[in-house]
Amino acid sequence: MLRFLFPLFCFYSLANAGHALELTPHQVEISSVRYKGLEAIRVMESAVSTAEDKIAIITKTQMTNGVISGCVAGDVGANAGPRARGFVGIAFRIAEDVSSFEAIYLRPANARAQDQLRRNHSVQYISFPEFPWHKLRKETPGRYESYADMALGDWIHYRLEVHGDVARLFLDNADHPALIVNDLKLGERSGAVGLWIGPGTEAHFTNITIEKARDSEPKSVSCEIN
Repeated sequence: MLRFLFPLFCFYSLANAGHALELTPHQVEISSVRYKGLEAIRVMESAVSTAEDKIAIITKTQMTNGVISGCVAGDVGANAGPRARGFVGIAFRIAEDVSSFEAIYLRPANARAQDQLRRNHSVQYISFPEFPWHKLRKETPGRYESYADMALGDWIHYRLEVHGDVARLFLDNADHPALIVNDLKLGERSGAVGLWIGPGTEAHFTNITIEKARDSEPKSVSCEIN
């Protein structure tokens, strides 16, 4: 089960597949699997749709500011449509009724495309429901998405720092962020954290940690097979 540890920074750990029962599915199906050498949570959509609110909510997590990190892998599902990209990420500050949340996610299929414009859409921020990806891209092109190298189905280390109206995403233990959002649309509020997927995705998550702290020291986390 999900272990709740409460040291100085109130730390939650979702370390392996045995913790799947502590997730609350919202328009997704979850299962415990072993994926590419690691015990993991598999998350898939429960019904085909273009909805952006497909989340496995980590129960009893309320975070305003802090750091969310772990390993994620996004792949295209067996019955996915041609626009599927392996969308995978983390949702945060989720409302109790899941009516609103922020999320930063990856499009692994875009990262190594031969079209540079598509490559530039590898990382994406959204704020549900008022600011979907297509609205942000149309009104402020390039501001809420960026390029980062990744591959479909591979483990990627994901570290998201949230403080006030600012979120910074670091991938694969990089020293510099792949995406910076300086104006989180929902403002500084408390909410749950969840494992987010998009349409046509088969995603895996492992070693997810949540540190509720204003000044959290970076931790190096490996996605290598034990």
